[in-house]
Amino acid sequence: MFFNTKKYKEEVEKNHKRDLAKEPSRLSMLFLAVLATFAPTRVFLRLHKKRIEDNATIEPKNGDFEQVPIIYFHGFRGGDYTTKVMVKQALADKGNPKYLKVTADLLGNFKLEGTWTGDPNPIVQVVFRQRLVGVYAIDYYLRFTLPFLAQKYHFSHYSAIAHSLACPCIVRTEMHEYRKKNFPHLVKCAFIAGPFDGVVYLGDIPNVNAFNQKGRPAVVNLHYLYLLFRRKRFNPNISVLNIYGNVLDNTNSDKFISVTSAKSIRYILAPYAKSYHEVEIRGKKYAEHSWMHDNPFVIDIIDKFIGLKK
Repeated sequence: MFFNTKKYKEEVEKNHKRDLAKEPSRLSMLFLAVLATFAPTRVFLRLHKKRIEDNATIEPKNGDFEQVPIIYFHGFRGGDYTTKVMVKQALADKGNPKYLKVTADLLGNFKLEGTWTGDPNPIVQVVFRQRLVGVYAIDYYLRFTLPFLAQKYHFSHYSAIAHSLACPCIVRTEMHEYRKKNFPHLVKCAFIAGPFDGVVYLGDIPNVNAFNQKGRPAVVNLHYLYLLFRRKRFNPNISVLNIYGNVLDNTNSDKFISVTSAKSIRYILAPYAKSYHEVEIRGKKYAEHSWMHDNPFVIDIIDKFIGLKK
């Protein structure tokens, strides 16, 4: 009846070889994640002298327009492999093989690789170096990574494609920073397998929670309440796509995120968003949590939504 972290690790990282020598130790990741989780301890992270390893190139704009980058984010235990297939297909649909890869750590350091293209929608892949992080630590990542990129590459709006735990964090960040003019704001956001109201066996027991007549989940956690109480801060010019999975077993989930948890964001965002669309992916072969971000059908829907494909 408890969240199986070992099973989650196996599912998330299956078929993906990792070079452990290139990433921080587990102890280091957990220590920095704890510091990033609590606002009073974040000051210790900011004391560190920032390093920027900039190996990226910047192409001049090929016209007079405002650039709106398409930025890909992974969730808990994810990495560059989480969004790799999506990015590859986006580049193919766009007809340009160049993109910017941004690796950030909780000390505020950045590594920039690839190319910031000069077209209207540069593709950006964001990777969190300390990847064993929860909601509050991902929030912290977003709140210093997004303004850094906006200042360096001169954009004020962006579109987000997020997987798993990054999904609620994208919404939380938009609501938290809604008044800041120098903070980049969403135009479109596509969510894949977002845990908006709990994770299976971690605040969400399968087939227990349900929606009332108004569409609100009967059982809500603190993270959901945070979004609910701030729902009017969600800009009405943002379009939302929410994709979730159901492997069609007796849990009504994608193995880790229940359908109820994933769909619960509709009650919060649908009345305020410019548009809101939901897509349910079904079947053990297609709808599993760690497979959906590589699912060609899911990627096709996202690229059409984001405007990369007709």
